[in-house]
Amino acid sequence: MKKSYKIAVDCANCANKMEAAAQKTPGVKDAVVNFMTLKMNVEFQEGQDPKAVMEEVRKNCKKVEDDCDIFL
Repeated sequence: MKKSYKIAVDCANCANKMEAAAQKTPGVKDAVVNFMTLKMNVEFQEGQDPKAVMEEVRKNCKKVEDDCDIFL
């Protein structure tokens, strides 16, 4: 399953950090952050609950970039 989320981030480097953090989150098959459109596209591993996984993605992103946000 793939979903798209609106994000708030200040710079392209921060967006890259968010992308890397999201990709390392258990339950995420792939994640791509587009700084220009301020969107994060996430592909979830089969059988995962997107809502629960995205809570973990948000926590992991906040660890690397504390002033970012993902609108769930």
